[in-house]
Amino acid sequence: MTATFFKSTCAALALTAAASLVHAHGDVAPQAVDTTGLPATGDEWLTENPYRAEAAGEEVWARAVEIGASGYNQNCARCHGLEAISGGLAPDVRFLEAEEYGDEWFIERFRFGYTQNGITKMPEFGELLGQDAAWAIRTYIETRPDDVSMEEVADELKALRDQIAGYATDASAADADALKARLSEIAAGIETVSGAPVADSAAFRAANIIDGTEDAYARAAEALTIGLSAAH
Repeated sequence: MTATFFKSTCAALALTAAASLVHAHGDVAPQAVDTTGLPATGDEWLTENPYRAEAAGEEVWARAVEIGASGYNQNCARCHGLEAISGGLAPDVRFLEAEEYGDEWFIERFRFGYTQNGITKMPEFGELLGQDAAWAIRTYIETRPDDVSMEEVADELKALRDQIAGYATDASAADADALKARLSEIAAGIETVSGAPVADSAAFRAANIIDGTEDAYARAAEALTIGLSAAH
């Protein structure tokens, strides 16, 4: 994936995730997901994620992660946890393999929900939210970073976050290229839980937001704060 492409798209990913966190513990009623910008998947439900980069291209993948972040935080995080980190109330869906087997399990539960001993543990989302939203949420979930990988770099990311936050008010001493390079290097070492090739980690988001402007530094610091908070 090219740096130019991510410069324009990853800022949106971080901002969407940040903005949608406020809805994470909101109303239990399913919230509609705006899937504008995603290719329509049709009426027949698929068994494999059509929005992965290798299948749909980088731009569609990035848009799916962006939309999936919003859809997940509005409809799923209340039970499955912010950033898909489960607190034990519901299964930790980050562990679903980023392949057809994991897709089949996910889409079955998404469409028909889950009932145990006559009690609805998960509502049916299929008819209410639709297939495009389902696969966008799936794309977001499978890009979640591994906890251990994040823990290993947490201290450095906190230090970088504090440094970047300072540049949000005075960027005169900032070296944008060096910061982006180091964040990208850190991001490359962070794995996903699902086995997907790219982790949408705090480092990944921040690296692709920074453009040398004070506003971008503020958004990058915010992305790091959110990602580090969710990891703990």
